[in-house]
Parts: sequence; C-alpha cells; structure tokens
Amino acid sequence: MSEAPITAHVAGASSAELRATALLALAIVDPAEKLAAVQALDAAFAATGALDTTVLLTPGAPLPGRPARPLLVHPARVPRRSPNTVAGRAALLHALAHIEFNAINLALDALWRFPGLPSAFYSDWLKVAREEALHFGLLAEHLRTLGASYGDFEAHDGLWTMAQKTAGDPLARMALVPRLLEARGLDASPPIRAKLAAAGDARAVEILDVIMRDEVGHVEIGNRWYRHLCAQAGREPVATFWALLDEYGTPAPKGPFNLPARRAAGFTAAELEALELHAQAL
Repeated sequence: MSEAPITAHVAGASSAELRATALLALAIVDPAEKLAAVQALDAAFAATGALDTTVLLTPGAPLPGRPARPLLVHPARVPRRSPNTVAGRAALLHALAHIEFNAINLALDALWRFPGLPSAFYSDWLKVAREEALHFGLLAEHLRTLGASYGDFEAHDGLWTMAQKTAGDPLARMALVPRLLEARGLDASPPIRAKLAAAGDARAVEILDVIMRDEVGHVEIGNRWYRHLCAQAGREPVATFWALLDEYGTPAPKGPFNLPARRAAGFTAAELEALELHAQAL
C-alpha cells in the first residue's frame, strides 16, 4: 500500500472514520508512510471527529504492515547492545526504534480492533499512536547520524506476539501490553539513559527523555482503561492482573521497578506492593 491512498483518504475525505482508517494505517508496510498516515489520521480526526464505536471491522491485508527488515529472531538471539562504540550505540537505539515502531502498531490495533468502548478510549489510543510515531521518527533520524537505518539490526517480535495473544479481549490487552510490557520500559529507561549519557550521546539522552515523559502517559492510559474494563466486568484489578498472567503464561516483571514513574502512570500502592513481593520471592 502506498502513502498516497491512505493519506488522501484520511486527510482529503471529510467522512474519514477513525477506526476504519486506523486499520488501513496499521496495514501500511513502509515506516515513513505509516508515520505520514498517523499524522494525517490525527489531523482528520481533529477536524471531523468521525468515529463509529460499534462497527465490526475486518482486515483486508496482513497485520501488522511492516518492512522485510529488520529480521525478526528469538529474543535470546538479539545481540547485546553496548553504547561504548558507535556501532553498539546504533544497535541500542535501533532496538528502541523497533519498540516504538511496534508501539505505533499496537496503538493503531487498539483503535480498530475493540468495538463498543467509550469514545474516549479511541481518542486516547490515537494520542498514543501520534506520540509513538514521533518517538520512532526521532530515533530513526538520530540513527542516520550514526550511519545506520531502521532494519539494519536483528530484532524480536515480543510486543506484537502479545498483541496477537490478547486480540480477543480488550481487558487482557490493557493488562498485558501497556500495564506489563510497556511498563517494563519505565523500569528500563533510567539505566539506558545513564549508559547513553556516559557515552556522551546528548541527543540520544534528549530523545529518551521525550520518550520517557510520554510513556508514563501511555501506561497511565492503559491503567485507566484496564480499571474501567475490570469495573465493567465486576473484577478486582489486582487479583485479575495476576490471574491473567497465569492464563496467558506470561512471567511477571522481576524488577527493579521505577516506582516514581509507575506511580505517575497510575499504579496503586497495592499493585506495586504485589509486584515487589513477587520479585523478592524469586
């Protein structure tokens, strides 16, 4: 799919509907075209507010759309990334860019896949898609200054694999993507930032600060909609989270935890206590 049809659809048609157009954007293969589509989708929704929360949508192309590279391998096969050399720093930033590209796809997927939720759910995930697109663009631009491009290094598919597992249940999606996998990014960011600062890459540090600021908000969105869905289903949030980890065969995070960031992202004292007790028992 080329950029022209998708951007023309979302920017030029006053009837462009958010969820159907998000599905089209998700199927786009080329990263630059996907970024343009997200920007156009955001502008179109701001102008028209066109949203159908009830329609059941069917993909017309394989999901997610993504380029042939990077080569996706088992997580254990992804090389370790030390920022002490230019090549190592490029590999580390490539890994971050891959996370952000997947995060764009995850936000677009949440937009189209789950009907019947309040309109604010969809506007929240459009905001996430817009900010994840910004993050990817910043990282891809900085990668080029290091002589690399997105796709040059191997990567893994953990984030999208979880999206596939939770495709049938928005409660599980909120629990196991933003509240689990993306919240791990809150924990991992400070040591990565310290390594990049020690390597003297001031621009990378600036980009990571932007990402960290926004990711707190993204995890908060996941937390908020997770609790909404728990309340709707009459389920207690803390116990439900641990039950979903068991149901989906997913390990709990081991820590150490970035407690200030997790609190800012809406984790309760009871949730953080349960995480820390579990980590101490390992």
